[in-house]
Amino acid sequence: MIDIHSHILPGIDDGAKDLDEALALLKIAQSDGITHMVATPHIHLGRFNNASSHIYDDLANLKTHAINAGITIKLAVAAEVRLDVELMALIMANKLPFIGHIEGVNYLLLELPHSHVPQGYDKFISWLAKQNIKVIIPHPERNRDIQEKPFYIEHLKQLGCEFQLTASSLEGHWGDKAKQICEDMLKADLVRYVATDAHSVKRRPPILSNAKQIVSDLIGSEKATKLFLTNPWHLTESLFSD
Repeated sequence: MIDIHSHILPGIDDGAKDLDEALALLKIAQSDGITHMVATPHIHLGRFNNASSHIYDDLANLKTHAINAGITIKLAVAAEVRLDVELMALIMANKLPFIGHIEGVNYLLLELPHSHVPQGYDKFISWLAKQNIKVIIPHPERNRDIQEKPFYIEHLKQLGCEFQLTASSLEGHWGDKAKQICEDMLKADLVRYVATDAHSVKRRPPILSNAKQIVSDLIGSEKATKLFLTNPWHLTESLFSD
């Protein structure tokens, strides 16, 4: 399995607090059958001002320690970017790390605020499209506005967005509403990826196998393979080949 969304780089956001926890997360993932992971630290202007140059250095350091610890997971890096109009300057300066490059199109993991869908989101996503950037929305099932007004999903789809569910949402750890939205989106064939969004050993470990079984039971093993392996690899292959 391939995990396209995780907070395993130590000490730079609300994920792994230090190197020991980062390595512990990798060991959990490896035991679960995850073979590739993309570290996606937050870029949240004013809170987590992580720069591309720094996160590449952090990845290189983590790779070295992982190899020394006998961990064989392949690692790459991108970012989970919080929607903010001020991102325009970073995009124009080519200072945002993309999570994939497919047929000349850049893919951006674009996070909505958890509490709401902000005004102007549609105009911003349309602007990104004009910059040859396709948006992947992580964990839409956990957004409170989407929970109350699921029509936002259809509008985001019309804007060209893809969707990534959180594995633990499928297990019910984020409540009944989030779980139901996951199931509805899966049945409607609206989901492109499932990822761990791993943050810590206790609170949100990098485990995909339980969710993969749930998805297999719900829509079949062939479709589950696409969400946990085929689609994630197609998206991130260029990251791992760099």
